Parts: sequence; structure tokens; C-alpha cells
Amino acid sequence: MRVLVVEDEEQMADAIARGLRLNAMAVDVAYDGREALDLASYVDYSVIVLDRDLPEVHGDDVCRELMDRSRVLMLTAAAQLRDRVDGLGLGADDYLTKPFAFAELVARVRTLGRRTARVTAPVLERAGVRLDPARRTVTRDGRPVALSRKEFDVLRELLAADGALVPSSELRRNVWDEYAGADTGVLRVTLTALRRKLGGPPLIQNVPGKGYRL
Repeated sequence: MRVLVVEDEEQMADAIARGLRLNAMAVDVAYDGREALDLASYVDYSVIVLDRDLPEVHGDDVCRELMDRSRVLMLTAAAQLRDRVDGLGLGADDYLTKPFAFAELVARVRTLGRRTARVTAPVLERAGVRLDPARRTVTRDGRPVALSRKEFDVLRELLAADGALVPSSELRRNVWDEYAGADTGVLRVTLTALRRKLGGPPLIQNVPGKGYRL
């Protein structure tokens, strides 16, 4: 698995890289957002460990640019729920606040790496919505729908259920993994954006206290 560590504090960046290499990962390091974008333009990374507050190009902009090419684990000193919701809403796959236990960082990177390597499912269709996992495209009644990575993954879970109810806990677990799965605010924000982008008439039904179905 190849990992890009993007962190402007050079000692921390180098320490993270050394630790990941000791865990059998190939690691490159960028100390600012511009360097990260340059490296990612010619190297395919399974996971990007991304500091949010970066010089040259802000981490939020780096995330937007690279989220469709790699899994993104965002690092930040901001620990408030709103900050986590904002970070994940940008398209990051996971979010870890500083300071953190290194063993947890390794576990999260490995989880995201396994997700990257997962075999893609067949094309899913229901109620005029067509989702192609291989091409990562979505259409509704033939109209292209541009989704973030998280919105895409939530829609895939709902389509795969073929009209059955998907519990909220299952959506959080399957889309954000065990570490981020307890955050109900992130799921609500993602579903609100997904509904808006799919347009009317509404397709996603909320069953209060239980979950969602399409």
C-alpha cells in the first residue's frame, strides 16, 4: 500500500512516515499543499494522510482535488463536532484529531487501504437512478449527478439494499468505518446533500429512529 503524508510540521511528518514504513507501507511526504498535489499528479496513492491547515494550498482544497483518486484521512488540531462534520463533508473518508495514538492512525490507514482495494460491485439501478461503481458515475433518468465520495458510498449502500430499510448504524459503519461510525451528524449532513443533488421527486425515505430506504 502506498501512502502520502501531507503535514507542514516537518518533524511530525517525518515521524508519521517512519512509523508507517515500519508497518510495511510505502510512504512519500509532502510539507505543503502544492507539493502534495504535484506528487499525486503522477503517483497513485491508496491513502493520503492530510493535515487540514497547510501552507501554499489549504488542506480543504487538497482534499477536494484528490478525494476521487485516493482515500483521505484528515488530521487536525480542531476537535469540535462542527469541524469533524465540515472535514468529512469535504469528502474525507476519516478524521483524526491531534494528538493521537499512533497505533490508531495505523489502524485507520489500513482500514482505508483495504477499502481502496475492495472489488467493485456491479452496476446498481433503482427508481431511475443508475450507479456505476467502476466508473464512479451516477445518473437519474439519464441526467448526470455529481456526488462527493461519501454521498456516492451512501447511495451505493441504499441501492444495494434494493428497497429494504438500511439501519443508520449500518450506513455509518459501512461508509465511515468503525471509528467514525458513531457520528450521526455526519450522516445527516451527507444525506441532506445527497437528496438535494438527486432532485425531485424525493427518493430517500427516512424512518425515524431506524434508518433509510430508497
